[in-house]
Amino acid sequence: MTAVEYEADSCHVDFSTELSIMQRMVPKATSQSHSSQLLHGVLDMCLLSLIDEEATYGYEMVDKLRQRGLDLASEGSIYPLLSRLQKQGIIEGYLVQSPAGPARKYYRMSEDGREVLEEWRKEWRHFATAVDAVLIGGDES
Repeated sequence: MTAVEYEADSCHVDFSTELSIMQRMVPKATSQSHSSQLLHGVLDMCLLSLIDEEATYGYEMVDKLRQRGLDLASEGSIYPLLSRLQKQGIIEGYLVQSPAGPARKYYRMSEDGREVLEEWRKEWRHFATAVDAVLIGGDES
């Protein structure tokens, strides 16, 4: 690594040490870690949307998310969210006996949940439009 030097009015700064420190402070981003962070911010909204389509259980939700391109979702990532959403009264959980094993916990929307989801959808559309405007750029006239 070459040192970047700056001289102005008899001031001499060697940035090679500072650059080395900064490189160690900022972890290398991977597409998976970045995607995971993005998913973390919207997973509860995605789960609500799936539940709004039809009552469903955890593994089925993970499968549906993967079918729609959200491969990073796992049962371990959704169950804490489902528990929180249920405690908040946004969804309701109930058991259904499975023909092939133990009962499954299904989730369905509550009336409050439908209102919450509609509000989140509005917020998402606004947010996605704003992010697209920044990423794609626009006419600044």
